[in-house]
Amino acid sequence: MRKGAMRKASLKRRSSQTGSGAMLLLALAGGLWPLDAHAASVSPGPQQASSAATPVSIHEESTMKIHLRLDGATLTATLLDTPAAKDFIDLLPLTLTLKDYAATEKVADLPRKLSTEGAPAGFKPDIGDITFYTPWGNLAIFYRPFRYSTGLVPLGRIEGDIAPLKASGPLQVEIIRAQDEGGRP
Repeated sequence: MRKGAMRKASLKRRSSQTGSGAMLLLALAGGLWPLDAHAASVSPGPQQASSAATPVSIHEESTMKIHLRLDGATLTATLLDTPAAKDFIDLLPLTLTLKDYAATEKVADLPRKLSTEGAPAGFKPDIGDITFYTPWGNLAIFYRPFRYSTGLVPLGRIEGDIAPLKASGPLQVEIIRAQDEGGRP
């Protein structure tokens, strides 16, 4: 075995013995030199960072209910007990035009950006999830599941059938607070 090949094999063995990513290699002056992994650390991507964080449950207990009235139907949703969801409910009542985006979600511009205090870095939406997309400042309601997206903040979830959201073309929606048992908004 040539000297260079022996050195590579030795360093590869050392790297695998100390764990994946424990040692980086740097080619300098025709030879291989070990470089401390901490000197060249890389921040985790959004999916890696989110996996270490506590997952956001869209099913958390909440008493904040809203109605979405569209195309002769009324959908009920439960909002999370978060600063973003509370900020959203403070905007109500709202009348918005929902437009289809990527055959996955309906989106509409909000009058202003919502609070992102304590919000996760991103979210993996499912059918019926109501979210706020921070880069664009818009509301996004999903009628198909989608991948984890950085900047997506969960607000709540529609209860039951979401068929009216699947209609093609723009939809006018009125979003209002639901009345609680005592008749108060």
